[in-house]
Amino acid sequence: MDLAIYYKKIREVEAGLPEPCVVVSRETENGGRAGVRTEVPRRLAARMIVQGQARAATKDEVREFREAQAAAKRAADELAAARNVQVTVIPSSELRNFKNSGRAKE
Repeated sequence: MDLAIYYKKIREVEAGLPEPCVVVSRETENGGRAGVRTEVPRRLAARMIVQGQARAATKDEVREFREAQAAAKRAADELAAARNVQVTVIPSSELRNFKNSGRAKE
């Protein structure tokens, strides 16, 4: 393999990719799974495409990937917020005193 041609192909492919780029993996001989979507820098995406390990994602695949990432972020944020819920336990006698003192609004 001529390295000059190899790197020229990488530069040509890289020029046509957005930053950051979503790629879809292809099945490889060493156990790579097909169909896994990943966001990578443009240079790495170009190298993976030239080596035949991945292909550039279509617009629909990119949209679905972004939606899945946003849903995962929302779920993680909700879980983090649920962990931060603070509960104060007070005896019922103190609650009655608090209500009877007029400080509590019902």
